[in-house]
Amino acid sequence: MSNADRHALIAQAVRESGGATVQELAELTGASEMTIRRDLDALAAQGVLERVRGGARTLLLRGEEPPFAFRSREAVDAKRRIAAEVASLVADGETVVLDSGTTCVEVARLLRQRSVTVMPLSLQAIHVLSDPPGPAALMVPGGRPRAAEGALTGPLTLASLAALRFDTAIVGCCGLSAAEGLTAYDLDDAAVKKAIIASSRRVVVATDGSKLGRTAHAYVGPSALLHTLVTDAAAPACR
Repeated sequence: MSNADRHALIAQAVRESGGATVQELAELTGASEMTIRRDLDALAAQGVLERVRGGARTLLLRGEEPPFAFRSREAVDAKRRIAAEVASLVADGETVVLDSGTTCVEVARLLRQRSVTVMPLSLQAIHVLSDPPGPAALMVPGGRPRAAEGALTGPLTLASLAALRFDTAIVGCCGLSAAEGLTAYDLDDAAVKKAIIASSRRVVVATDGSKLGRTAHAYVGPSALLHTLVTDAAAPACR
C-alpha cells in the first residue's frame, strides 16, 4: 500500500469513527505502529485530524466537509478518469458552467485546451483556465471565495448565474442518493448548485463513488434534475 493510499484509509477511518488508536490503524493498514505514528503526525500537520495520546480523533463535526487540500490528494486517478469522460461529453462551441470541487478542477485542466466558453466557480479552476491561457474562453463570475475552499458563493455569484444561460453544467457532488437527491455540506454552496442547475440546459454530475449513497445536510434538489452521472467503476448502486 502506498503512503497516499494508507493516508487516505487512515483519514477515512478516523473521520467515520470519530477517532482511532495507533494499534487499530496498524491492524487496518498492515503497517507498523511506528509508521502509523508518523502518518498521524503528517495528517495532523495538514489539518486532516487531531493527534491525541495513543491515536487520533477527527476535527470534523458531523456533516462537515474534509479540507480541500486533503481531498485534492484522494482518488486522484479516478477523478482524472471521470474528468476525461466528462470533457468528452462537452462539444466544441458549448458554454459551460463548472462547479467547485476537486473533480471539477481536473475537468478544468482538460477544458482549457478546448474551444468552449467556461465559467468556473472556484479560484482553483479559474487559475487552471487562465495560467497559461488556452483556447477556452474564460468568464469569471463575481462572488466571495469560501475560506480554504476557494469556492465562489454569495449574492454576486448567484447574480452572475441568473444573468446567463449555459449549454452544460458540470456539478460536483458532496452526497447523492435516489432517496435524498443531491446534497452539499454548506448552505451557500447548496444555493450556488441550485442556481447552476436552474441556468443550464443539461446537468452533468461528476463524482467519485465515495459520494454515492451518502447525504450531506444541505439539500440541493432531487436526482431527477440531473441528466448524466459520471463516476468510477467502484461506485455502489445509488440508493
